[in-house]
Amino acid sequence: MNDDIAEQPAPPPTPPPATWPAPLDVPSPAKRRLSPLAAGLIGLAVGAGVVGGIWAITASSGPSQPATFTLEGSFTLTDDVSDNGDGCSGSYDSGYDDIAEGTSVTVYGASGDVVATGALGDSTYSDYTCEFKVAVPDVPKGEKFYKVEVSHRGTLQLSAEEAENGELAASLG
Repeated sequence: MNDDIAEQPAPPPTPPPATWPAPLDVPSPAKRRLSPLAAGLIGLAVGAGVVGGIWAITASSGPSQPATFTLEGSFTLTDDVSDNGDGCSGSYDSGYDDIAEGTSVTVYGASGDVVATGALGDSTYSDYTCEFKVAVPDVPKGEKFYKVEVSHRGTLQLSAEEAENGELAASLG
Protein backbone atom coordinates (compact mmCIF):
# COMPACT_ATOMS: atom_id res chain seq x y z
CA MET A 1 0.00 0.00 0.00
CA ASN A 2 1.02 3.31 -0.69
CA ASP A 3 0.92 5.94 1.99
CA ASP A 4 0.65 8.56 -0.59
CA ILE A 5 -2.58 10.38 -0.44
CA ALA A 6 -3.62 11.95 -3.58
CA GLU A 7 -3.46 15.62 -3.43
CA GLN A 8 -6.80 17.23 -2.88
CA PRO A 9 -7.75 20.30 -4.84
CA ALA A 10 -7.82 23.52 -2.88
CA PRO A 11 -11.24 24.88 -1.97
CA PRO A 12 -12.38 27.79 -4.08
CA PRO A 13 -11.62 31.15 -2.63
CA THR A 14 -14.42 32.67 -0.47
CA PRO A 15 -16.00 35.66 -2.11
CA PRO A 16 -15.89 38.90 -0.18
CA PRO A 17 -19.06 39.65 1.82
CA ALA A 18 -21.80 41.37 -0.15
CA THR A 19 -22.18 45.03 0.60
CA TRP A 20 -24.99 47.27 -0.37
CA PRO A 21 -24.17 50.28 -2.33
CA ALA A 22 -24.04 53.41 -0.28
CA PRO A 23 -27.35 55.31 -0.22
CA LEU A 24 -27.55 58.21 -2.49
CA ASP A 25 -27.50 61.49 -0.74
CA VAL A 26 -30.84 62.80 -2.09
CA PRO A 27 -32.39 65.71 -0.24
CA SER A 28 -35.97 65.00 0.98
CA PRO A 29 -38.68 67.01 -0.71
CA ALA A 30 -39.85 70.00 1.26
CA LYS A 31 -43.31 69.55 2.88
CA ARG A 32 -45.87 71.56 1.02
CA ARG A 33 -48.26 73.62 3.07
CA LEU A 34 -51.86 74.16 2.02
CA SER A 35 -52.77 77.59 0.98
CA PRO A 36 -55.29 79.30 3.27
CA LEU A 37 -57.91 79.08 0.51
CA ALA A 38 -57.47 75.30 0.08
CA ALA A 39 -57.54 74.75 3.85
CA GLY A 40 -60.74 76.80 4.12
CA LEU A 41 -62.46 74.88 1.32
CA ILE A 42 -61.51 71.52 2.86
CA GLY A 43 -62.77 72.67 6.28
CA LEU A 44 -66.03 73.87 4.73
CA ALA A 45 -66.59 70.54 2.97
CA VAL A 46 -65.88 68.51 6.12
CA GLY A 47 -68.13 70.75 8.23
CA ALA A 48 -70.99 70.53 5.74
CA GLY A 49 -70.66 66.74 5.72
CA VAL A 50 -70.82 66.53 9.51
CA VAL A 51 -73.82 68.87 9.74
CA GLY A 52 -75.61 66.99 6.94
CA GLY A 53 -74.98 63.66 8.64
CA ILE A 54 -76.32 64.87 11.97
CA TRP A 55 -79.39 66.35 10.29
CA ALA A 56 -80.08 63.07 8.45
CA ILE A 57 -79.85 61.06 11.68
CA THR A 58 -82.05 63.36 13.74
CA ALA A 59 -84.62 63.92 10.99
CA SER A 60 -85.29 60.22 10.59
CA SER A 61 -85.26 59.34 14.30
CA GLY A 62 -87.75 61.91 15.64
CA PRO A 63 -91.45 61.25 16.15
CA SER A 64 -93.42 61.53 12.97
CA GLN A 65 -96.59 62.64 14.72
CA PRO A 66 -97.35 64.35 18.01
CA ALA A 67 -98.11 62.16 21.03
CA THR A 68 -101.73 61.05 21.23
CA PHE A 69 -104.06 59.23 23.61
CA THR A 70 -107.44 57.50 23.45
CA LEU A 71 -110.20 59.46 25.17
CA GLU A 72 -112.26 56.85 27.03
CA GLY A 73 -115.31 56.83 29.23
CA SER A 74 -119.05 56.35 29.09
CA PHE A 75 -122.17 58.07 27.83
CA THR A 76 -125.52 57.24 29.46
CA LEU A 77 -128.98 57.88 27.99
CA THR A 78 -131.51 57.98 30.85
CA ASP A 79 -134.82 58.75 29.13
CA ASP A 80 -136.97 57.10 26.44
CA VAL A 81 -134.64 54.14 25.97
CA SER A 82 -135.40 51.02 23.98
CA ASP A 83 -133.60 47.67 24.00
CA ASN A 84 -133.57 45.89 20.66
CA GLY A 85 -131.58 42.85 21.81
CA ASP A 86 -128.40 43.86 19.93
CA GLY A 87 -127.86 46.93 22.05
CA CYS A 88 -129.95 49.83 23.14
CA SER A 89 -130.81 53.25 21.76
CA GLY A 90 -133.11 56.19 22.13
CA SER A 91 -136.73 55.24 21.37
CA TYR A 92 -138.17 56.08 17.97
CA ASP A 93 -139.76 59.58 17.93
CA SER A 94 -138.57 60.23 21.50
CA GLY A 95 -136.28 63.08 20.60
CA TYR A 96 -133.33 60.81 21.40
CA ASP A 97 -133.56 58.55 18.37
CA ASP A 98 -130.21 59.89 17.14
CA ILE A 99 -128.47 58.18 20.07
CA ALA A 100 -127.35 54.61 19.31
CA GLU A 101 -124.22 52.55 18.81
CA GLY A 102 -122.19 54.26 16.07
CA THR A 103 -123.43 57.81 16.81
CA SER A 104 -120.65 60.34 16.20
CA VAL A 105 -118.46 61.61 19.02
CA THR A 106 -116.44 64.78 18.30
CA VAL A 107 -113.51 66.01 20.39
CA TYR A 108 -112.58 69.70 20.26
CA GLY A 109 -109.36 71.32 21.49
CA ALA A 110 -109.11 74.46 23.59
CA SER A 111 -109.19 76.65 20.47
CA GLY A 112 -112.48 75.10 19.33
CA ASP A 113 -110.98 73.12 16.45
CA VAL A 114 -111.94 69.48 15.92
CA VAL A 115 -108.96 67.39 17.06
CA ALA A 116 -110.44 63.86 16.84
CA THR A 117 -113.60 61.97 15.98
CA GLY A 118 -115.03 58.63 16.98
CA ALA A 119 -118.35 56.92 17.66
CA LEU A 120 -120.39 55.51 20.52
CA GLY A 121 -119.36 51.92 21.11
CA ASP A 122 -121.10 48.90 22.61
CA SER A 123 -124.13 49.57 24.77
CA THR A 124 -125.68 47.97 27.84
CA TYR A 125 -129.36 48.21 28.81
CA SER A 126 -130.09 48.26 32.53
CA ASP A 127 -132.88 49.77 34.67
CA TYR A 128 -134.35 51.78 31.77
CA THR A 129 -131.02 53.38 30.94
CA CYS A 130 -128.64 52.80 28.09
CA GLU A 131 -124.91 53.07 28.75
CA PHE A 132 -122.46 53.34 25.83
CA LYS A 133 -118.72 52.83 25.87
CA VAL A 134 -116.73 55.73 24.41
CA ALA A 135 -113.22 55.37 23.00
CA VAL A 136 -111.97 58.08 20.65
CA PRO A 137 -108.45 57.25 19.41
CA ASP A 138 -105.65 59.59 18.30
CA VAL A 139 -106.56 62.62 20.42
CA PRO A 140 -103.44 64.84 20.40
CA LYS A 141 -101.92 65.61 23.78
CA GLY A 142 -101.05 69.15 24.80
CA GLU A 143 -104.40 70.93 24.98
CA LYS A 144 -105.35 72.80 28.17
CA PHE A 145 -108.80 71.23 28.01
CA TYR A 146 -111.03 69.25 25.66
CA LYS A 147 -114.71 69.46 24.79
CA VAL A 148 -116.62 66.32 23.85
CA GLU A 149 -119.87 66.29 21.86
CA VAL A 150 -122.13 63.30 21.20
CA SER A 151 -124.23 63.75 18.05
CA HIS A 152 -125.33 67.41 18.11
CA ARG A 153 -126.19 67.46 21.83
CA GLY A 154 -123.77 70.14 23.06
CA THR A 155 -120.32 69.84 24.55
CA LEU A 156 -118.98 68.64 27.87
CA GLN A 157 -115.63 70.12 28.96
CA LEU A 158 -112.87 67.97 30.48
CA SER A 159 -109.49 69.03 31.78
CA ALA A 160 -106.51 67.58 29.94
CA GLU A 161 -105.83 65.30 32.92
CA GLU A 162 -109.44 64.02 33.03
CA ALA A 163 -109.43 63.36 29.29
CA GLU A 164 -106.10 61.52 29.30
CA ASN A 165 -107.10 59.45 32.37
CA GLY A 166 -110.29 58.18 30.73
CA GLU A 167 -112.65 60.04 33.04
CA LEU A 168 -115.38 60.92 30.52
CA ALA A 169 -118.77 60.35 32.17
CA ALA A 170 -121.57 62.07 30.26
CA SER A 171 -125.33 61.58 30.39
CA LEU A 172 -128.42 62.77 28.55
CA GLY A 173 -132.08 62.54 29.41
